Amino acid sequence: MNKFSCKAFALLLSALVLTGIVCSCSKNASAGSVVTVGITQEPSVLDPHTVNAAGDREIIFNIYEGLYKFDSDGVLNPCLATGYELSDSMDEYVFTIRKGVKFHNGKEMTPEDVVFSLSRAAGLLPGQEKAPVDALKVVSAVSVSSDDASKVVVKLKEKSSELLSYFTVGIIPSGYEECQTKPIGTGPFKFDSYNPGQNVTISKFDGYWGTKASIDKAVFKICADIDAGMVELTNGSIDIFPHFTSDRAKQIDQTKFKVDSNVSNMPQIFILNNKVAPFDNPKVREAFNYAINRKDVISVSTDGNGVELTTAMSPAMGKYYDKSLDGTYTYDVEKAQKLLEEAGFPTGFETTVTVCSSYLPHVNAAVEIAAELKKIGVTLKINQVDWATWLDQVHDKRNYDTTVICVDSAFAPYDVLQRYASDSSKNFFNYSNSRVDELLKLIPAEKDEAKKVEYYHEILGCMVKDNNNVYIQDPTAITIVSNRIEGYKTWPMYVVDLSTVKIAK
Repeated sequence: MNKFSCKAFALLLSALVLTGIVCSCSKNASAGSVVTVGITQEPSVLDPHTVNAAGDREIIFNIYEGLYKFDSDGVLNPCLATGYELSDSMDEYVFTIRKGVKFHNGKEMTPEDVVFSLSRAAGLLPGQEKAPVDALKVVSAVSVSSDDASKVVVKLKEKSSELLSYFTVGIIPSGYEECQTKPIGTGPFKFDSYNPGQNVTISKFDGYWGTKASIDKAVFKICADIDAGMVELTNGSIDIFPHFTSDRAKQIDQTKFKVDSNVSNMPQIFILNNKVAPFDNPKVREAFNYAINRKDVISVSTDGNGVELTTAMSPAMGKYYDKSLDGTYTYDVEKAQKLLEEAGFPTGFETTVTVCSSYLPHVNAAVEIAAELKKIGVTLKINQVDWATWLDQVHDKRNYDTTVICVDSAFAPYDVLQRYASDSSKNFFNYSNSRVDELLKLIPAEKDEAKKVEYYHEILGCMVKDNNNVYIQDPTAITIVSNRIEGYKTWPMYVVDLSTVKIAK
């Protein structure tokens, strides 16, 4: 072989090697399973202790875990705790902390991390003015047991047998304060990145203590609205789209996608700000309840896929739901007009409904409600805002007349109704009833389950008597799932659980 041939051979060999490397790299780059979830809400809070929006919680559900955790059937199970004991005096919880759990940064979880996390959530750390998790403000102290270093003791200011569902709050590393930008939890997925207006990416956590996720990565892709999501689905760039509208679901290609559904346990409410005139007058609120045909609103907003509601609780809550209150308000325009006259508004008035533009069912509901209120002389102006503005102005600052929204909760009756306490940070309805406040204090201290049910029913009755809001429906939760996906379940809560998702073979 001459010199030239040797050089040519060397170049050829180098090319082949490089090609192999490039091919190998390309193969690795495309390897791994990625699932894309469509969402219409720009994430605002990734901190597990300060999060308010349901849409944020459905993302971070995959990242953080608590001492206990709900499953897809709404059952509360041990998670980072293996069990608990509640004292006979009902003012002390003792949790046995699971061993062998790692945070996403590789650090092993200890009882001290649990103490820090619960103290932070309860507002007990130096410099905290209030409890980020409102229900945990009853906690007076959190510490590692002096008798057993694997146990954490949570002492309460008063009796409470209803706190377990709140110990689902995320556990984070002790002293960690970057949850908003760099979330670190113990969940099956770890946080990768957040690109505003585009996506949030999470990836499989190989060090997960439980059953590891099957997929390697998940991307929560932010869509402007359901219509934009429909285009993405059609193009095949989205695999899972929760909270889809039923009318759009009918247009989905059934050969490529399946439609999954469940009760949502998330009442859609036409909320009337109880502290803003004229809605500080219960007769005006009563008039609205009779003026609105719930069947028509449900037909327009969710294509008829919802259960009519009279109160703040969904029938999904079983015995805690009071069936006797069903149908309290019948559609009666004449009665509504008479009630407005008695309230001092014989010719009606003008008001505004502030609604998030990215939630089409709520926008459509607002349009229908406006048309129906017109019949009693009320002009309802529709103010569409983005999600961040809605959170700031409506939820946080309570600067609004009326709004339409779905209110989520854990699968626990106390979580559903606790937000109606006068002093609850979540009570953006500005509802206040001293008897409701009293009952919400009695329930946690009550051991007799039958008595608790009575209390819950009485609270719901108080709300109806006060006409505190117009409860429209419990919408059916609809999720569009690509046929390339297996194992996804639509929960009776606002959750996107990707831990069970697999790529179909």
